[in-house]
Amino acid sequence: MADQLLEQVRDALEGQIDFEGQRLTEMLSTVLLGAAGIIAFIVGFMAQDIRLALYIGLAGTALTFLVVVPPWPFYNKNPEGWLPAHDSAPQYNIDVDGHKVG
Repeated sequence: MADQLLEQVRDALEGQIDFEGQRLTEMLSTVLLGAAGIIAFIVGFMAQDIRLALYIGLAGTALTFLVVVPPWPFYNKNPEGWLPAHDSAPQYNIDVDGHKVG
């Protein structure tokens, strides 16, 4: 039962992102966390309330988590075309001390 539930969760969360998607997630995380920190500092300073600043920072971190961590489909717009699998075993012609190796 638990294995089946875990497999369903894994299938729902498993996704592919390409190299451009990785670049986008890095940029989004930097911008969102930076903006949350600046907004939290300014609001906390104006209100003179450290607790409010911490809550705003926490909310910004949670928002960043929701935007960056799941494999959203727009992170896989430029998938790489991989080479097809090679069917035959590799053939090496290596000569060591007069004997064929490989």
